[in-house]
Parts: sequence; structure tokens; C-alpha cells
Amino acid sequence: MKIGKVDLDFFEKNIKGRVGKENPKVLVPPQSGVDASVIEVDEERVLVVAEDPIFPAPGLPLSMFGWFSVHIGASDVAVLGVEPQYLTYSLLVPQDTEEKDLKEIVDSIHGAAKQLGISIVGGHTGYYPTVITPLVGGITVFGFAGKKDYVTPRGAKPGDKIVLTKGPAVEAAGLLSVLYEKRLKAKYDVRLVEKAKRLCKKITVVEDAREAMKTGQVTSMHDATEGGVIGGLFEIANASNVGVKAYEDRFIYPKETSMVCEELGIDPVEAIAEGSLIITCEAGGTQKVVNALAEAGIESTEIGEIVEDTSKRTLRRRDGSEQELAIPDQDPFWPAFFAGLKEKEA
Repeated sequence: MKIGKVDLDFFEKNIKGRVGKENPKVLVPPQSGVDASVIEVDEERVLVVAEDPIFPAPGLPLSMFGWFSVHIGASDVAVLGVEPQYLTYSLLVPQDTEEKDLKEIVDSIHGAAKQLGISIVGGHTGYYPTVITPLVGGITVFGFAGKKDYVTPRGAKPGDKIVLTKGPAVEAAGLLSVLYEKRLKAKYDVRLVEKAKRLCKKITVVEDAREAMKTGQVTSMHDATEGGVIGGLFEIANASNVGVKAYEDRFIYPKETSMVCEELGIDPVEAIAEGSLIITCEAGGTQKVVNALAEAGIESTEIGEIVEDTSKRTLRRRDGSEQELAIPDQDPFWPAFFAGLKEKEA
């Protein structure tokens, strides 16, 4: 059985268009590959809104669960080039959750939001017998912007260059290195495994998006979540109705990412990569974007270009083969994740 978000076919057949009352003020409605919706406020402003569920990662402190909740939600607004300004969240915990643990989650959400300049304006927190682990049933993040001051994955155009931050599989490698820490440390340099674990603090693209937008060269952005970089590239191509030529040998490939993916038999380009931001930008502004990110301490490289021919949507792999862009039928992270849970429990 498939694990993770529904596929494009299901979305197109069963979700697209089922959005309640039509309203002309909804400028960007829910659609596959677009991280947030855009609503007209008045003649000059729009409201950008995004929502995500968040699950805790085994082996990480509850404070990281709170940090993830804010950064993952905020990232979906930031990739539209808009500052995340407000949030609400619903925190559901098992009945036997100790007060100190609940407090740790709440405090970490508060701390992460404050650090990003986000105000928490509502939500819900409660104990429930059917909940077996703490989870954020939904975090909703929103921000206001000028009508001409946002971008969407529909904005890529022929001639644009594609920039990728941090490399592929940031989230997959980070979380799985924690789950499989004992196995990895028995086989690889302990320092490399610790470096892989620190990828967990890179599971955010808020700063990536902020710095890229400052250059004035960005035409679209999309964070490579489920389905990884290859799925994210497809979603930009599909949303913008363009072709893509991308090259894996131009990707940043940290040794720690390669280690985790090779050990667990995961194709890094297909694995969940929250933290990896795909940016399309004006051809003449590519270096400006890369330099701006570098000044903020964020690694990035130009990995390809947007083309007009929609039949040309390919990723040239490191072995020279051509792979058609597509959302993978199954993100390889999830089977590895649940296998790791069983291995840990055994």
C-alpha cells in the first residue's frame, strides 16, 4: 500500500475542483505542485495561506518536533516569496502524555515562531485516546504581500535557469540517520553519521527563499518534499506548462547524504527533500542568486534550464542515462522509515 500523500492521478480525479464555493478572490486555488494558496484582500494586497500535518521523528527530542512544525509550515509560504507572519496549529497528544512533554512541544513551537518573526494567533491543544503519538493535525501559516510581490511554481518560463539548494534528500538522509544511527555507526565514520544527523536542522527553506527573493531574479520556487527533487522538478514543469533539462552531476552531493542513501538502497533524487529548494530564475541572474545564498551560508548550484518543449522533461543521471521527470509512485523514504521502526522495536 502506498504511504504518503496521494498521487497526481488521485488529486486530479478526486480533489481538484472539489473546493467548495467558487470565489474570484481566490487567485491561486489548491493545485498539485503549488505549495500555498493566494487570496485577494484588496486592490493592492493578497493573503498567502498554507497548511501541513506534522509527525514526530523517532529518536529526536520533542523540541525538534515543535521546530519542524513551524519551519515546515512556514516554508510553504516562504516559497511563494512571502514572509510567513501568522500561524495556528492543532496539537493532539495521547492521554498519558506528561505535562512536561506537552510543555516542551508548546515551548519549542513558540520559540521557533518567535525566531522567524511569526505570531501564533490560535489553534487547539488536547489529549485524545485514539492518538498514539503526539502530532500536529495541521499547522496553518499565512502572510500578506503586495499583488506583484509573490511567485508561484507556475512562473517558470523558457530560458530560465534552475538552482537547487543543499542537494537532494535532505530530510530523508537527516531523519533516517537518526533512526538507523546504530547500524550506520557500526559501518561508517562516527563523525560522518553525526554530520548526517545534523541535516535535521536543515529541514527548512525559509532562509533560502528569503535570500533568493532579495535578488529580484526569481521566477518560481518549490521545496522538494515527498517525491524528492525529481518530483519537485516535475511539479514545476507541470504547473508552468514547460519543459525541463536537469543534470544530476551538477547537484551538491554531501558525503553524509550519499552514505545514508547508499546504505539503505534509496535513490536520493526520489526521496523526500524538505530543505532542498528548487528555484527558477532569470538566466542572467543565476550567479546573483547563488552568491546571495552563499553569503547566507546556504550552498546551491545551477542544475539545469527551463525549455519550451513540454515533451522534454528529463533528468540526466550521473551514469549518463536520461530519466523522465515524474512524481515517484512511492517515495522511498517511507518504506525505509517504517522498516527502521520495526528494526528498532525488534
